[in-house]
Amino acid sequence: MSAPAVTPVITIDGPGGSGKGTVSRRVAAALGFHLLDSGAIYRVAALACVRQGVALDDVAAAAEVASTMQVSFEVLGDRTGVALGGVDVSDEVPLESTGSLASQVAKHGEVRDAVLGLQRRFRRAPGLVADGRDMGTVVFADALCKVYLTASVEERARRRYQQLTDQGLRVTLDDLTSSIRARDARDMGREIAPLRPADDALSIDSTSLPIESVCEQVLAYYAKRVAQYPQ
Repeated sequence: MSAPAVTPVITIDGPGGSGKGTVSRRVAAALGFHLLDSGAIYRVAALACVRQGVALDDVAAAAEVASTMQVSFEVLGDRTGVALGGVDVSDEVPLESTGSLASQVAKHGEVRDAVLGLQRRFRRAPGLVADGRDMGTVVFADALCKVYLTASVEERARRRYQQLTDQGLRVTLDDLTSSIRARDARDMGREIAPLRPADDALSIDSTSLPIESVCEQVLAYYAKRVAQYPQ
């Protein structure tokens, strides 16, 4: 295996609700790294398509929207603020309905190509923590440290239910469970960049682990990788 690029990248991939967003923010904060929420980019792309009246199955038009949209992130404590064209869409991005739309957009190769350069431009000193579904397998295949974080469908649905109800949204656990199962099937079954762990990723099942323990494992693994491949 060749030595990684000078600017270190930690990729944290996994299905929705596995805790990778929270882990990514905390790891980035601990290391002073930049943060990329790649899943939010596809969610924002889906929202941009809807707002511009572009059908999600109109591949060329959706790719044009994805390549020209203006998206920015701001870390706000234990959540990430997201803006589309300067408009705050932070409350819309986490919705299950938005996630379902994002899966429909992300399956198109032309759309993924359109946002690939945008994602890679987040890689800058002193380092980057990239949260997504294909960060370690496609976008940053040369990353220094790769993690695949998962949890049972039931636990992920419970977490999402708690998150959304805390925001005052009315959802049902059964609906969330069905939505997550369907999204998993789409993400794992798509031909382009399917959801799967990178061959050299550390896999962590967070079903019964406190978030602090998961973060400690990721930071320890990063330290180990740095020792193996000092910058």
